[in-house]
Amino acid sequence: MSHKSVMPGFRPTIGLTLLYLGLVVLIPLSTLVFESFKLSWDDYVHIITSKRVLSSFQVSFFAALIAAAVASVFGFITAWVLVRYSFFGKNIFHALIDLPFALPTAVAGIVLATIFQPSGFLGRLLNEFFGLQIAFKPIGIVIALIFISIPFVVRTVEPVLLEFESAMEEAGASLGATRLQVFTKIIFPNISPALLTGFALAFARGVGEYGSVIFIAGNIPYVSEIVPLLIVIKLEQYDIQGATAIALTMLVISFLLLLIINLLQFWVRKRSGQL
Repeated sequence: MSHKSVMPGFRPTIGLTLLYLGLVVLIPLSTLVFESFKLSWDDYVHIITSKRVLSSFQVSFFAALIAAAVASVFGFITAWVLVRYSFFGKNIFHALIDLPFALPTAVAGIVLATIFQPSGFLGRLLNEFFGLQIAFKPIGIVIALIFISIPFVVRTVEPVLLEFESAMEEAGASLGATRLQVFTKIIFPNISPALLTGFALAFARGVGEYGSVIFIAGNIPYVSEIVPLLIVIKLEQYDIQGATAIALTMLVISFLLLLIINLLQFWVRKRSGQL
């Protein structure tokens, strides 16, 4: 005797899901993998281990990690303010948080490069008072990635803070816990999985970001050249195999790093009793 599912429409929905995954994710990625089979192992290693490629990987991944970490801190603070406090212009502030989602990345890159270049408003001030140059340096890449990744952290942490029971904080305070103890023992363990998710999303966006980076980075080989730009350069030179090898390596490294972050998130959820 067959049992009908409580939720109808399972077969068409799972079919559409598999169709989406196949067309948008699996087929493009499998094409990249199959294209890489045209390379011998020696050719692949020669491409990946060149100094320019290794330097671009270092710039891209380190900049993405630093930007994701900074965005996690300030994104959490922003989400906390939006949830816990009421103030004039809060709706406008909400809209500004989502601006990097709607703003074309090239526009963001041009704006950041304009204000942070040595003759720009902020660039001139930072250079005069701190001797710090932002544009055309790796730190400029970090600034651009922070700008486009903070919304991921805010919109991931904010719903968890909204659903958080204030009674748990009140219970801790009534038992004599300080504000710091309430935060470290009660609040942070409950929001840390969402914060790790925001960090992973910010990192993933930062690794593959192109438009907002190329204008402020300066694209100097061995200094501020990112992997996506190097792939574009290879394609413009009709070096399909070189571009494929670099893209495949970037895909594997990104997947492994995101897998580690997801495993860490699972461990945090399990330890905090959310699983």
